[in-house]
Amino acid sequence: MNVEQFRAELCTWLDEHDLTPEPDHTLAGHMRQLARVHAALYQADWMRYGWPAEAGGLGGPALLRALVGEEVVGRRLAEPGPYSMVEVLAPTMIDYAPAELAADMVPRLLSGQETWCQGFSEPGSGSDLASLSTRAVPRGDDWIVNGQKVWTSYAQFATRCILLTRTAPGYDGITAFFVDMDTPGITVRPLRTMHGVDEFCEVYYDDVVIPSSRMLGSPGDGWRLAMDLLPYERSTCFWQRIAYLYSRFDALIAEAAAKDQADESSLGAAYLALHTLRCRSRATQHRLRDGARLGPDTSIDKVLLAGAEQRLYDTVHDLLPATLELDDTAWRPEYLYSRAATIYGGTAEIQRNIIARRLLDLGKE
Repeated sequence: MNVEQFRAELCTWLDEHDLTPEPDHTLAGHMRQLARVHAALYQADWMRYGWPAEAGGLGGPALLRALVGEEVVGRRLAEPGPYSMVEVLAPTMIDYAPAELAADMVPRLLSGQETWCQGFSEPGSGSDLASLSTRAVPRGDDWIVNGQKVWTSYAQFATRCILLTRTAPGYDGITAFFVDMDTPGITVRPLRTMHGVDEFCEVYYDDVVIPSSRMLGSPGDGWRLAMDLLPYERSTCFWQRIAYLYSRFDALIAEAAAKDQADESSLGAAYLALHTLRCRSRATQHRLRDGARLGPDTSIDKVLLAGAEQRLYDTVHDLLPATLELDDTAWRPEYLYSRAATIYGGTAEIQRNIIARRLLDLGKE
């Protein structure tokens, strides 16, 4: 099945099956809707395309997964953040987990039976992942984990976590585990951010026992796992978020026109930023499809995404006077969340340094 035929049949199926979200705009409501959408897509096989057969998939290129995500998120059937976790974490399990474990667990994620989270960032170790200090110590056939993670998205809803720990000094001393979130010693504390949503969490690990069979890869493979995860985070996941931003851009045009505030110059600048991002992301998708190994070049995608997102919501602020300040609409939390676009997933400053040093060879000064 070619890409055009795949998209056409998917769109027909989505038109014929009502997956409209319930009018519950809480984070818990979004997570319930995500499970509902995943279950329906998996049962109809759409959620299985682009995944290997040994993990419950139907094969085909990852581009097919990107198209499913684009349509689902672009139609506002699921929120981009929760939906993207599949694209980040399922490939990691397939690449690093024992084959039997991946075969058992990945279908649970694809089908909406479970939600997983990613335990990477720590207090003082956000963009500098190599400095993480959560420690795993061997004890017989188990590992004992102590430490704290922060900014762990959706941890309060998660059944499992892909966790990075320190088992020795340096980059080669980072080891990954696949952890059940109901393991004794794990405490989850949601953090309410300024946009009013407790999406992020602190997670504490106090003498948490993890079987050696739950190690992902070998001791010391954690840094490589984290680097291999980035291409998925900045390709398929970005493609879905772009679809979401385009849907919000369309809503802005309609609302600004209704209020006679449709300034063509401002809207044109926002569209140009989105279109530039989409063109870049499309090229990244096709490189991934063709087997290219993505690396520091994806920092360009990250900088463009942050810029386009903030440009869009700055345009909302300019064209809909007082809406953000006075009206209780979706624009306010979205605008506030967009302020973090240059921070989450790698700060803009760090990404520009990577571009300068590793792509343009400009050196450290």
